[in-house]
Amino acid sequence: QAQLVESGGGLVQPGGSLRLSCSASGITFSIFTMGWYRQAPGKQREMVARISPASRWNYADSVRGRFAISRDNAGNTVSLVMNNLKPDDTAIYYCYADYRGSTHWGQGTQVTVSS
Repeated sequence: QAQLVESGGGLVQPGGSLRLSCSASGITFSIFTMGWYRQAPGKQREMVARISPASRWNYADSVRGRFAISRDNAGNTVSLVMNNLKPDDTAIYYCYADYRGSTHWGQGTQVTVSS
């Protein structure tokens, strides 16, 4: 059974950094597109970043240049390094794994950017 477990969220001041990690099990990790969505209170869910099996990445305009996604196929993990965080980055961040429309989700981790 597929399972995605996120870690690394927390409270950080504006301008600070956080690193989110997602550990996957129960899937053939290397063939899945991995990524992160986020959802803030009262807002629609937003794709933040994704990385293909060939390690090609895409970012939302709002985070490009500040966030970096990477994957470790040997360790079945995907990471998201978030720099220069802003209050608008406050949200629950969800890890996902997608293969040809079959999508699995993590439980989410809270990121709060506040002074």
